Amino acid sequence: MKNLPKDKRDRLILVVLGTVISVTAIWYLVIKTQNNTIESVKKQTIEHQSKLDGAQRLVGTTAEIQKKLEGASQELKAIEDSMASGDMYSWIILTINKFRADRKVDIPQFSREVPTEVGVLPKFPYRAALFNVRGTAYFHDFGKFLADFENSFPYLRVQNLELEPAGSSSATSTGDPEKLAFKMEIVTLVNPTSAH
Repeated sequence: MKNLPKDKRDRLILVVLGTVISVTAIWYLVIKTQNNTIESVKKQTIEHQSKLDGAQRLVGTTAEIQKKLEGASQELKAIEDSMASGDMYSWIILTINKFRADRKVDIPQFSREVPTEVGVLPKFPYRAALFNVRGTAYFHDFGKFLADFENSFPYLRVQNLELEPAGSSSATSTGDPEKLAFKMEIVTLVNPTSAH
């Protein structure tokens, strides 16, 4: 380079500098931008593949979900079929008498149904009816009856339970100091497909 004339040497330096600047500009403007785009596309591909795998797993479980839905629908229908419908007064008497047949609980008084609000959720598809019930039983027998009763009928709820010695009230006097007189309200859901 020392042997070159100054004019050629300056042009050579300018060509080398221009080449370096051009290569650097091409690197930053084209190649680096393309590498960033490729990385972004790789990340999107991985995300989309993950979503696709999740969707394929979900589609694979469709038959199982459908089977569970059918089972739950049949279970709901069976429960709705045993719900109060038609003549509510007869239904509550038959239901309780059938349930207490092998239990030591005496329930001679049932009130007529009183329509009531369910108040659970808005747009709840069921109506409700409230019954007042009175009877007598020994404490242990009544407790077992009550627990079994509420566990056997998921659509019934006992509320406002009152207990007192059976001998304290002349209407329920049994002469047995160990017996209790009870009064309670039973709220039942009414089958939505039954006639109003």
